[in-house]
Amino acid sequence: MNELNNIGEHIWIGKIGNGFVVLSFLASLLALIGFYLSTKNKDYLKFARNAFYLHGISVVGIASTLFIMLFSHYYEYQYVYQHSNNEMPMRFIMSCFWEGQEGSFLLWTFWNVVLGLILQRSLKNEWEAPVMAVFSLAQVFLASMIMGIYIGDYKMGSNPFLLLREHPDFMNLPFLQIPNYLEKIDGRGLNPLLMNYWMTIHPPTLFLGFSATLPPFAFAIAALWNKKYHDWQSIALPWTFFGILILGVGILMGGAWA
Repeated sequence: MNELNNIGEHIWIGKIGNGFVVLSFLASLLALIGFYLSTKNKDYLKFARNAFYLHGISVVGIASTLFIMLFSHYYEYQYVYQHSNNEMPMRFIMSCFWEGQEGSFLLWTFWNVVLGLILQRSLKNEWEAPVMAVFSLAQVFLASMIMGIYIGDYKMGSNPFLLLREHPDFMNLPFLQIPNYLEKIDGRGLNPLLMNYWMTIHPPTLFLGFSATLPPFAFAIAALWNKKYHDWQSIALPWTFFGILILGVGILMGGAWA
């Protein structure tokens, strides 16, 4: 690609975002390994906790980077170009974050981190290692959904920090051959059906509900793992009620919106 096409592009922020994406995936994988080993040897518990904390920091880093790109209208990035524009009210710029697939997975990952940290702080017993191992496994899968790398012919995830001129759907468009194309373009913006205040509150609530189903599942798997088939229910029940409440509110919001 001709270097002239780089005029005005903010390459540095994409590199930062990609760095956080890779760190998020690796840290979640290390947390999974650490918590698994902790079920056999408690000496690995500190390492596992630190890895999960690092994963949480990296997820916040990804989200912060993407928000900066959206609020700054960096249209050289395909995610910003596809979901925002100059005329959009500021309250809808935030909604652009979770309109696309990559942002939705990132929102889900963020809520899992929040609930995982709360859960990890509250356990501090024999349940911590197996429950957090399940949490970390879920985070590995979610983190892979925004990697956007190829393994042979298989593409793992979709990267929100891909440049417009590197995206297969846009790379051959004529305007990208203009050296100062960023001075001449505007983003596509939100789908008009999504230009609604419900878009700012409904998806975060719904994805928090999705994340709230993970703690009861993690306790159930940990019970099978430790052969404690009855002890987990009283611990998991408050999380189950919380998940039902949040999902119920989210579904009611969706019904009102529809």
